[in-house]
Amino acid sequence: MRRLRWSDIDLDRRMIRWRAENDKIGFAHETPLSDEAVELLSHAQRAQAAIGDTWVFASPSDESKPCSRHLARDLFERLRDRAQLPKGQRYGWHSLRRKFASELKAIPLKDLAHLGGWKDPATILKCYQKPDEATQRAALEQRQTLRTGGLARR
Repeated sequence: MRRLRWSDIDLDRRMIRWRAENDKIGFAHETPLSDEAVELLSHAQRAQAAIGDTWVFASPSDESKPCSRHLARDLFERLRDRAQLPKGQRYGWHSLRRKFASELKAIPLKDLAHLGGWKDPATILKCYQKPDEATQRAALEQRQTLRTGGLARR
């Protein structure tokens, strides 16, 4: 995210382009933006008076460069503390990706993989989605009785 340029964001189409050269797995793709993201990005773009290839998250010391990964980490930690989120191992940017993948587990895996920037849907199952009681209970409520040979099976 820290290497996004305003030219990667199309607010009219409500899409964002993720460049292969900025992705650790080299996955170039586009994903739709939520209404909330469009609103926040529109506000930020107006506040920055930015267009074209300027950085969305520019370095505070040199606007010709993106913010450093260290600054991004520090910002996350400040926001985490302000929101009173738990600290510790396994909390960070990837915890947000795990939350995203788990909240959207009801959508088709192929769509979730593309939306979250995973090339291989198996990565979601192996590393990101977590089982939860609410989803399991909902699944049990949707279960239907099968009838074979006159016997009901459940």
